[in-house]
Amino acid sequence: MSRRDLLAIFAGGALCSLQAGCSRGPASSIVGGPRHFSSLTEVARLVETGEVSSVELTQLMLERIATVDVRLKSYATVMTEHAMASAQRADDEIRAGSYRGPLHGIPVAVKDLCYTSGARTMGGSGALADFVPTFDATVVERLDEAGAVLLGKLNLTEGAMLGYHRDFDLPINLWGEDLWAGASSSGSGVATAAGLCFASLGSDTGGSIRYPAMANGIVGLKPTYGRVSRHGVLVLAESLDHVGPMTRTVEDAAIVLEAIAGFDPNDPTSLRAPVPDMRSALRQGVEGVRIGYDRSYATDSVDPGLAEAIDVALGALSDLGAEIVQVDMPEFTESIRGVRYPIASYEAVRAHAATYPSRAADYGAYFRDFLDFGAAVTDTEYAEAFRLRDEYSDRFRSVLSTVDAIAGPSGGVPFSIPSAAHYEGRDVWAPLLANLQAQFTMPADFAGTPTISLPCGVNERGVPYTIQFMGQALSEPTLCRLAHGYEEASEWHTMRPPV
Repeated sequence: MSRRDLLAIFAGGALCSLQAGCSRGPASSIVGGPRHFSSLTEVARLVETGEVSSVELTQLMLERIATVDVRLKSYATVMTEHAMASAQRADDEIRAGSYRGPLHGIPVAVKDLCYTSGARTMGGSGALADFVPTFDATVVERLDEAGAVLLGKLNLTEGAMLGYHRDFDLPINLWGEDLWAGASSSGSGVATAAGLCFASLGSDTGGSIRYPAMANGIVGLKPTYGRVSRHGVLVLAESLDHVGPMTRTVEDAAIVLEAIAGFDPNDPTSLRAPVPDMRSALRQGVEGVRIGYDRSYATDSVDPGLAEAIDVALGALSDLGAEIVQVDMPEFTESIRGVRYPIASYEAVRAHAATYPSRAADYGAYFRDFLDFGAAVTDTEYAEAFRLRDEYSDRFRSVLSTVDAIAGPSGGVPFSIPSAAHYEGRDVWAPLLANLQAQFTMPADFAGTPTISLPCGVNERGVPYTIQFMGQALSEPTLCRLAHGYEEASEWHTMRPPV
């Protein structure tokens, strides 16, 4: 039986045990499977009906964090007392008939860029190791308003760039300890994949929702720029930063996005567009949805198994009534690829003005090099980089406008990386940068357009492959509808790592 035959079987709902190298089958997350791997949607029904209490769920998560995360190191701060108090409050409210919705009483976690009043927000940085905000980020407020239980803060690369600070833990990829865990939202990816929360928040400046979704085999939803407030979220690059959900299913991502999205007067980049009913779109199916596909763009220099898995996924969507349309993606040249570094570093220097250069010694090697580079970028160089970005973004948005979504990889496949490379300066990372395949992640950050990534297969090691759907601004309902349709027709999202 060929790899394509196996992929097609999976796309139709066959068991993971048929796939050589798959370490855990879909039964891990079906009814009767471990509750920590249940979807947010599944446990929300149990909490709403009183079959399971929020206190019980929260205790389960905290106990699992205490045992499993000793090895995985996804959490920077566990907020035990806060979480238990929130869970008890949720149970009291639900018993009193004041049910707020599917996040009420559900244990979640956030990347340690998000301000939490009275709890450290370190951003993975030695310069911020003792920073305790006096208010919550808007996204944290909105999770609280939805009744969610905040378990704690998740580890990340320093300042949300590529390298880690040596004083902070390095999250471990569950699919292989030698494998990259996915850049800055690595803690969010690991915690969500490991069943250490039912959803998490990540941030994406060049791919850091998509990369950890790809690396850990979960769903990552990068919203439209401005769809989700960044007020109270530590800044990497003001014009590129996005905050979004990381979950185990598409419906869970839709639930979280609906809760955290919406205009915020405290964020001048926040959009006034109304927040759509995200879940209603999921029930519409994919018939008639036009999916753009540029085979050359999606397969050149791409792992052959991943390219084949995406082909099979598109075939499954076509069988469901979607229309696959040939498009021509704008060329992502080296000059375009190169503009992110001067833009992001220039903006990061200004975001870190309170601690850089005055406390440069407190930063790790990679992020200090990054800031040093940004300090040398002139206003003229920044303006030119921005001009090139805008020109490319116009071409990218033009192609997006011709279809409902464009399909392709979500940043390649997980790759091995020596542990020292996580901590050293940018020169150590240079040989590995080709593995990031930024042509699949940067365009949507440059243009501020939404994407969703989800599993679509496995390689010979049983490590997940991931497909990405990219859409026009504010097209999150359509992207979730498309991704949910594929998810319902396959079983890749039910694979669980052996932990």
